[in-house]
Amino acid sequence: MYEVRSLRTDAEREEAAALVQDRQRWLTMRGLPVPAQADIPALFRDPQTRPAGLFEDGRLLACMIPERDPGLGWGECPCLFLGRVHTLPDHPDDITRLITLWASDFAARLDLPLVRTEALARHALEAEPTAALLHRLIDMGWDVRGSGLGREGDRVVRLELAAEHGPGLSALIGCRVHEPQAAPDDRGSE
Repeated sequence: MYEVRSLRTDAEREEAAALVQDRQRWLTMRGLPVPAQADIPALFRDPQTRPAGLFEDGRLLACMIPERDPGLGWGECPCLFLGRVHTLPDHPDDITRLITLWASDFAARLDLPLVRTEALARHALEAEPTAALLHRLIDMGWDVRGSGLGREGDRVVRLELAAEHGPGLSALIGCRVHEPQAAPDDRGSE
């Protein structure tokens, strides 16, 4: 059974920070883009960021920071924003598809119409490796909403996913995630 839950203990947050470091190392060794922000692992250690993780039988497969209406500067309506999504390197299961299913259902349960996220895109959207990633995400139901500077100043592709209740999804993916708070008004958002 899979479960997405808030990371509540220091040990869980430390495990997420280690996963982020492993993923960044894996990307670097393959010449793939890594966020310019220096200390993303520290964000996962900080309980104030309220990170969440995707677990399978107690094993952390992915971590992210869910937020409500973070003032992205793109997109018109309220959303669930998945920030700093990192997955376990070289894991054979389709972790991204599980996150997509969960996020769409979770946003619908929060009465939000959309899920948004940003993915690094240091290359043109039609160039590899970005094109392969986008093709995979589009196949899962994500829509590309252009590219530009992301929240941390990196060049990103902007993605949206319609919120949709997943009847019976709880039999596959349990959910014990706090209700995300609206992001602080430090970026000139509403």
